[in-house]
Amino acid sequence: MLLLFGILIILSSIILGVIVLIQNPKGGGLSSSLGGFSNQLMGVKQTTDVLEKGTWLFAAIIGILCITSTLFIPSSGGANSRDNLINQAPVGTPLAPQQNNTVPLPTPQTQTPATPGK
Repeated sequence: MLLLFGILIILSSIILGVIVLIQNPKGGGLSSSLGGFSNQLMGVKQTTDVLEKGTWLFAAIIGILCITSTLFIPSSGGANSRDNLINQAPVGTPLAPQQNNTVPLPTPQTQTPATPGK
């Protein structure tokens, strides 16, 4: 069910982005080139009204989908809950500690500085 909500939210977000990119508050933008046919049928004023209503509609749809999707998140005690995964984890014998078989590094020896003139 969460997958369905995720797909619907992504699809609505893409449509909202396209609607926002089409409209321009100064009257230009992509609506003048892409919406030429709709401007002939409905007029310029009605086209901007439809785009503005579409913006509010898809913003509300995204908000409602995000809020209602939280109702479908499984609570603890479900099939994939954390407690069930811990209880079903395979249990084995612990590994024995490994022996340290490395050769110790030689300690640096201090040298006495040579005295000049001897």
